[in-house]
Amino acid sequence: MADTLEVDVHDVQPLLSSSERDYLVRNNGDQVAISTLKGKKVGLYFSASWCPPCQRFTPNLVDIYNELVVKGDLEIVFVSADEDEESFTGYFSKMPWLAVPFSDSETREALDKCFKVSGIPHLVFLDESGKLLSDRGVEIIGEYGSDGYPFTPERVKEIKDQEEEARKNQTLRSLLETPSRDFVIKANGDKVPVAELEGKTVGLYFMLSTFKRSSDYTGTLVKVYDELKAKDCNFEIVMIPLDDDEELLKKELDNVPWLSLPFKDKKCDKLVRYFELSTLPTVVIIGPDGKTLHPNVADAIEEHGVNAYPFTPDKFAELEKIEKARLEAQTLESVLVSGDLDFVLGKDGVKIPVSDLVGKHILIYFSAHWCPPCRAFTPKLVETYKEIKSKHDAFEVIFISSDRDQASYDEYYATMPWLSLPYNDKRKQSLSRTFKVNGIPLLVALGPTGKTITTEARGLVMLHGAEAFPFTDERLAEIEAKFADMAKGWPDKVKHDLHDEHELVLTRSRGFMCDKCDKEGTIWAYRCKGCDFDLHPECALGKDEKDKGKPNEGWVCEGDVCYKAS
Repeated sequence: MADTLEVDVHDVQPLLSSSERDYLVRNNGDQVAISTLKGKKVGLYFSASWCPPCQRFTPNLVDIYNELVVKGDLEIVFVSADEDEESFTGYFSKMPWLAVPFSDSETREALDKCFKVSGIPHLVFLDESGKLLSDRGVEIIGEYGSDGYPFTPERVKEIKDQEEEARKNQTLRSLLETPSRDFVIKANGDKVPVAELEGKTVGLYFMLSTFKRSSDYTGTLVKVYDELKAKDCNFEIVMIPLDDDEELLKKELDNVPWLSLPFKDKKCDKLVRYFELSTLPTVVIIGPDGKTLHPNVADAIEEHGVNAYPFTPDKFAELEKIEKARLEAQTLESVLVSGDLDFVLGKDGVKIPVSDLVGKHILIYFSAHWCPPCRAFTPKLVETYKEIKSKHDAFEVIFISSDRDQASYDEYYATMPWLSLPYNDKRKQSLSRTFKVNGIPLLVALGPTGKTITTEARGLVMLHGAEAFPFTDERLAEIEAKFADMAKGWPDKVKHDLHDEHELVLTRSRGFMCDKCDKEGTIWAYRCKGCDFDLHPECALGKDEKDKGKPNEGWVCEGDVCYKAS
């Protein structure tokens, strides 16, 4: 292949050929003359079998290709980054388009250089004259699918303008119908006209059955749906399936009472983009007028059940008042007692009444052995617990397990010196709702009255250890004041021989590795943010300079930190 000038127009024939070859290949070995690409748009697909993102994107590209190739004006050419011919052949066997032969490494490398390929998958589109249409093919197809054709910035702008106009004139039918489909389906395949749903409050349930959090939520939604239907509420749910497996969708539909878009319907991806889906589960509420009432009521349904209906702003204002009153009235017993379950477990397995803990400072620790961040944090919490407990007897931690079996719970709890709910205790579900646990580890601090002080105690323990106790705003203000005193007299900026190209700025830090002594540091660093360069104050200033004007008298040193004595 001849050297290619860095221009936006390319002659496809010399671009893809070599002195020994004027053809491309199919996965059955057939040779196809490069000249057959004349008059077509050409996509150059840089990919490899060893690349997980490529493996995920290729099936999507196959679907798009099969849909568009019938137009007769598009071809795709695979440019492999595989390291051996066997891998290339196995991967190429899944592709219905053409490829540069694996043996022609010179052309493949030249194409990489020509189109500045720095990562894969990478997809470049050229028009019929060889002009570069876009080098963002992967992103455009990922977001817009075949609707993005011919994958130009102009087409992307056109789609965005259309979507903005659609938002202004949104109706239930504009959301759910396509030019070739005006219905949704039941589990048995029966068609229900979208027009029959107009005038109802409709929940659009984005569902991925292979995602555990999503599949677990379905049971909660079924219960609320059935209760609303029993009350003759003017409400319906339409599932937006995101699964790639049709059998999984059929199985899911067999277990739910609501309607659904068909499998792999184009509207599914469009609605993901339209509602800017960022989390699962998501239940978008469309009001009787076809306008969006709420972008996601999944948490509200889980927390309030049917009481969240009809999901209007007035209803949410009412629920907010109820929630505020609940928090004001919260006690330790209201949080931890449920019927006969009025105890926690001690290390010896003895049942300790929740009433015995009333009046104490309590940390509720949501964690699990299978969770690496949990296992990393637990030793720090053990150290902090022991230090606080040695000074404040009216303090306790309660472990709430998310372990997958009793043996894992037993093994993990054996490393902890505090209390616990029994494994698989039903109170875990209500506690998770109360404190909105969306991930672990999570550490909640309750005051002596049982009211919540903070749900972010983990960060406070990581940063301040036992010094953070009792985790109140007042205590944190005291700590911040001490830190401010610590830095009095230090210069805001310094120059240092180890990093003489930029000034180092005095910066608060949760944690860093000093680039001089290779030891960890916290609280204050002299930092060059752009270069990710950090020094301890003593390494930046020198001990004498750091201590200048700060005699040891009147200071208390604890570990790596010195505070002014009260």
